[in-house]
Amino acid sequence: MKKRLGLVLLSGGLDSTTVATMARREGYDLLALTIHYGQTHVREIDAAKEIAWLLQLRHRVVDVAFYQELAWYSALTQPERFALPADRSVAEMAQDIPITYVPLRNTFFLTLGAALLESEALHAIETEHTAPSDLEATIFIAANALDYSGYPDCRPEFYAAAVETLRLGSKLGTQYGVSFQVRTPIIDRTKADIVRLAVELGAPLHLTWSCY
Repeated sequence: MKKRLGLVLLSGGLDSTTVATMARREGYDLLALTIHYGQTHVREIDAAKEIAWLLQLRHRVVDVAFYQELAWYSALTQPERFALPADRSVAEMAQDIPITYVPLRNTFFLTLGAALLESEALHAIETEHTAPSDLEATIFIAANALDYSGYPDCRPEFYAAAVETLRLGSKLGTQYGVSFQVRTPIIDRTKADIVRLAVELGAPLHLTWSCY
């Protein structure tokens, strides 16, 4: 029987809570990672803690507030400098990436999640003597390409490329032949679809906190 290691990037919002509930129901040995990077709504982190506890997930919260200084050109990291966009037309949303985009945020998050998951996987192989062929390593991320944000790191092609990058850049992939899987189960769903799915799964929507 395969050892199914999973990691979910859990923000505390609707989308990531739905994905975490889905992964939990699928039977993964699931670890939740919440990242504090200087975003405006730290209430999300408290929500993530409550959700992880309710879903009985192992949970890590990491503070990478320094990232705010690096990815400073965003309304989410510098709200006093940049106003949140309002009344954007559908045409604008389709063409322009808004000021709420945080430079390379999902690339950074995916790398942090992969580092933690690879550590878990290497421990299973090298300490617990799990055969690499009996191991899965899956990252769940609640990216959504249909929310009209226009973020490039919420598109399917980004995650398809990330899988190969993680394989080539990891001991897990190059020495043991275990490829990271990156699952984006709500990437093509509308917000209404996500809410329906969350209700279907019994996700703890009452604990969620919207990102912005």
